[in-house]
Amino acid sequence: MQKLPQNVEFALKETSPNIGPGAVSADKLACTYDLVEQMQYLYVRVVKAKDLPPKDVTGSCDPYVEVKLGNYKGLTKHFEKKSNPEWNQVFAFSKDRIQASVLEVVVKDKDVVVDDFIGRLTFDLNEIPKRVPPDSPLAPQWYRLEDKKGNKAKGELMLAVWMGTQADEAFPDAWHSDAASVSGDAVSNIRSKVYLSPRLWYVRVNIIEAQDLVPGDKSRFPEVFVKAVLGNQALRTRISQTKTINPLWNEDLMFVAAEPFEEPLVLSVEDRVGPNKDETLGRCVIPLQNVQRRLDHKPVISKWHNLEKHVVVDGEKKETKFASRIYLRICLEGGYHVLDESTHYSSDLRPTAKQLWKPSIGILELGVLSAHGLMPMKTRDGRATTDAYCVAKYGQKWVRTRTIVDSPMPKWNEQYIWEVFDPCTVITIGVFDNGHLHGGNGGTKDSRIGKVRIRVSTLEADRVYTHSYPLLVLHGSGVKKTGEVQLAVRFTCSSLINMLYMYSRPLLPKMHYIHPLSVLQQNSLRDHAMQIVSIRLSRAEPPLRKEVVEYMLDVDSHMWSMRRSKANFFRIMGVLSGLIGVGKWFDQICKWRNPLTTILIHILFIILVLYPELILPTVLLYLFLIGIWNFRRRCRQPPHMDTRLSHADAAHPDELDEEFDTFPTSRSSEIVRMRYDRLRSIAGRVQTVIGDLATQGERFQSLLSWRDPRATTLFITFCLIAAIVLYVTPFQVVVLLMGLFVLRHPRFRHKLPSVPLNFFRRLPARSDSML
Repeated sequence: MQKLPQNVEFALKETSPNIGPGAVSADKLACTYDLVEQMQYLYVRVVKAKDLPPKDVTGSCDPYVEVKLGNYKGLTKHFEKKSNPEWNQVFAFSKDRIQASVLEVVVKDKDVVVDDFIGRLTFDLNEIPKRVPPDSPLAPQWYRLEDKKGNKAKGELMLAVWMGTQADEAFPDAWHSDAASVSGDAVSNIRSKVYLSPRLWYVRVNIIEAQDLVPGDKSRFPEVFVKAVLGNQALRTRISQTKTINPLWNEDLMFVAAEPFEEPLVLSVEDRVGPNKDETLGRCVIPLQNVQRRLDHKPVISKWHNLEKHVVVDGEKKETKFASRIYLRICLEGGYHVLDESTHYSSDLRPTAKQLWKPSIGILELGVLSAHGLMPMKTRDGRATTDAYCVAKYGQKWVRTRTIVDSPMPKWNEQYIWEVFDPCTVITIGVFDNGHLHGGNGGTKDSRIGKVRIRVSTLEADRVYTHSYPLLVLHGSGVKKTGEVQLAVRFTCSSLINMLYMYSRPLLPKMHYIHPLSVLQQNSLRDHAMQIVSIRLSRAEPPLRKEVVEYMLDVDSHMWSMRRSKANFFRIMGVLSGLIGVGKWFDQICKWRNPLTTILIHILFIILVLYPELILPTVLLYLFLIGIWNFRRRCRQPPHMDTRLSHADAAHPDELDEEFDTFPTSRSSEIVRMRYDRLRSIAGRVQTVIGDLATQGERFQSLLSWRDPRATTLFITFCLIAAIVLYVTPFQVVVLLMGLFVLRHPRFRHKLPSVPLNFFRRLPARSDSML
């Protein structure tokens, strides 16, 4: 299909940064920093001091160290009344910003008015040694302090000084000179960090029955149900149809839990005694640490649990144990993959249990180089500014670059690496403005600048992709370009056979097909999983904030949008345009618009009628030739946000107002509110279905488009082999075998999807480029 034209401003641009030669380290998880531009830094590691002289009246000192290089000055924390302090703090000064020839390290005593001078050291920058990782770390040395005249003073300071690059192991935790204006409390919030998503489990609670319940009102038949609570998740069974003191349910309830399991599962048996009035007949608390873990579909052991009930006697709350029991089957499902991302942009498809993981098929390396033309996101001291950082998410590993303070053109030059277990996954890179510097209060949020998604299967192995990606954000006033981010990406395949074999495997673990979850269950569990990941990462230090995690996980992707629905509709029309084109071409053949072509079609038609065994080989050979012909026109760039495909550049203002309206709507009329919300709810489901249909059609198109070079290679190879096999095999035999296969007995059918279906589901679609 012909690619839709797009505004040049929003287009992807290939770049030529001055990066390394592209060699891969022998240790596949050792980052070689060959995808980023090398940046030189002066490192100063202040370790400790000893025998510092007293400066206070009390005969003690409160020492700290000041590291000065030109106009830049870094301070360690101070210790009270300690003459032998230990700091072990690293300072990094960018070589590009060095405007001095001497490094000065001063030890001072903290005082109320003026800090007292204890001693200092000076280093000539020309004499500082250079260290290239992965050399051994430079050992710190003791230096005798000097007074202001250069004479020996009392006290010694242990430190190490060297010139290095951002590949140095001291780089992530160092104080950086470009953040010199940041207050001490916010320094940790600007450093680069690596986070791990919590390990998520599905918790299956099969509530079977209860025995010997004691209702408060014995004159009526009890209407009993079970309420299960896990953290902020609450589910309940239906009211038992067996209205006795021995009710029966046999219902499954599903929850999401994260390791370490901090909250227990609480089950309460309740009796519906009236409208909005329930009586608790008993409850039990089950710690998840004691729950059995299941790796497959084999049933787990069911157990009886005692129900406890709290009663009030003489105004005091007492716990009374009854003979009431509840029969449960509880397990932690390790054979499922807990979905915490949008299914179209999943970065990990492995089951929860590590015992079921397959070996990795390669590694993915990402170099976050720089950004250009970032829009000012806030105002400081009367001028617009941006404090930008990047976040990348793939699998369970999140990475965050350091924050470059007050720069619309930040240069990060940081490189990260992930193991790849499935090529049909997506890495997401987001750019944000740090809103928690310079005394940002608790209500401040990190503003989103833009996002990039790259599907691994669209990358050729061992090729370095260097592009500048437009950062696009949709506002109520329309789509805006907030800048560009320059990335370098490389996918390295460790086993081509294993990677090609993955195209025949089911996309999700087999438990999703043997015991599938309903659509409503999946949506509910995904929402809870996103909340858990967001809360856990926001509790890290420094926190990866809730708004950042939700933006990276596309929390609001299911909300109704007229623009998105129109875009999905035109995606379907784009898929059908091929069939429409074939119909028009056949109509031209029938009308003899081109006599030579019509005569050739007649000859081909007569040959195929006389020799029907040539039909399938001819079609497959034709597909093979089309695939080979399209190879030279294959896309050489990774996918990026397409504003024309998303209908973001031509959206009506009223449509954008509707898309950015609150849910429920903020309209004043109650009738309009009810109808509007109902329309959005229904249309949201239709939108998803339309998008899925468009995805399936686009996967057909991607068979021969070389969008996924490995999948196209497999398909055209199959076409060639199948064409030869079908040529030498009698047509009647082929039809007979196909018919018998389609009509085979259920005993010979498997619940897992077939190899062709698995291959088809792994094909890329244009959903990767949807904004």
